[in-house]
Formats: sequence, C-alpha cells, structure tokens
Amino acid sequence: MIQVEHITKIYDSQRVLNDVSFSVKEGEVVGLLGPNGAGKSTLMKILTCYIPPTEGEATICGHSIYDDPLAVRRAIGYLSEHNPLYLDMYVREFLRFAAGIHGMDNVDDRVEAMIARVGLTPESNKRIGQLSKGYRQRVGLAQALIHDPQVLILDEPTTGLDPNQLEEIRDVIRQAGKSKVVLLSTHIMQEVEAMCSRAIIINHGTLVSDDLIANTTSQQLTEKFHKVTE
Repeated sequence: MIQVEHITKIYDSQRVLNDVSFSVKEGEVVGLLGPNGAGKSTLMKILTCYIPPTEGEATICGHSIYDDPLAVRRAIGYLSEHNPLYLDMYVREFLRFAAGIHGMDNVDDRVEAMIARVGLTPESNKRIGQLSKGYRQRVGLAQALIHDPQVLILDEPTTGLDPNQLEEIRDVIRQAGKSKVVLLSTHIMQEVEAMCSRAIIINHGTLVSDDLIANTTSQQLTEKFHKVTE
C-alpha cells in the first residue's frame, strides 16, 4: 500500500534523505523513528505530495506521487507535526468542512462518529481555539480519519496528550491499523511498543534499521535506537 523506492531529497548541498526504500502493507502499523533532523517529516511530506523528492519514486495504493498526486491525497489521511487548524471554527464546523472537501455523503453522521471515536464529545461544542493542545490533537486526528482513508500518515500524533488521552488515542490508532496502513513518527519508544508491529529508523537521512518488533520492549527499542544512531 506504501511503496518507497530510492527516495532522496537534497536542499542546496544538504542531503536530507539518502536513497530510502521500504514498503508498508495493509494491516501494519509502522513506527518511523529517528533523531531530530533525521528526515522523518520530510519523508512524510513527500509521501503526501506536499514536496517532491529530488530522486526516487513512491506509490500509495498503486498511485504514483508524480503521476497521480490527487489520487494519492484521496487515499491518505494526514496529521502533520504542527497540526494546522482553523482556530475560529467550532469543532463540528471544522469537521464538516473537512468532510466536505472530500465530497462525502452523510456528513453529519460521519462527523458525530468521528467525535465519538476520538473522544471529543466533552469539548465538541467549543471553538477549536478554546481547546487544550491535547484536544486539538484529537481534532487533527478526526480530520485525518473523517473520509475513511486507506492510509494514515501521522507525524507525532500524541503530542500534548495526558496519560489517559494517550491510551485512548493509541487504541484508536491500533484499531485503524487492523484495516488500514498506518505510518507514524514518534520519539516515544513506549508508543512504538504499544502500537506498532514494525519500526523503521532513519539517521542522517539514511534508513539504518527496519525490523519487526513483536515481543520487543521499549527498553530494547531504546538500546537499538542508540546503537544505530550513534
């Protein structure tokens, strides 16, 4: 469902991504790990057609990021690192707007389902600007899921959540991963242990590890991370 082949990205003389290749299949939740500046967000922006690669190719659900970027965007639900939202809009208003962009039917039913699914019900009558950072993350996740995409790309999806919210959102992501492709970036090894079946580690733009992590603890993941990113 996600196929990345020899992706390279160069800004001026800086090689941000260097010949990165991997694939992710339906039913996988894959953690994308790496130190700050490793190239994780750049890779996600390439996969969502926000920026082009310098070299290489990627396909999402069989659609090329070069040849059919609109089909790629339709197939993806994306929560970016900084979660841009219209702060003056109410929660339901924003989610109706997001659903309308995707040309959905039964918009009101879908909005209510998403509000319940990500735990927004207590704050659903407020403007987004009145929400805490954690609840804003929930709004961002709801808009990523609103059109029932085949692929979820989530950049630091649990930023700002308290421990109770963390477990609720982890469960949403785990459930989504049963029928979708999920690629998420995080710095928190406990999240990878809790949600992911596989971990990809990037360091200085190069893929340095790609392993299944069944029965792997967060401590073991941390040790592996230190080893391959020294």
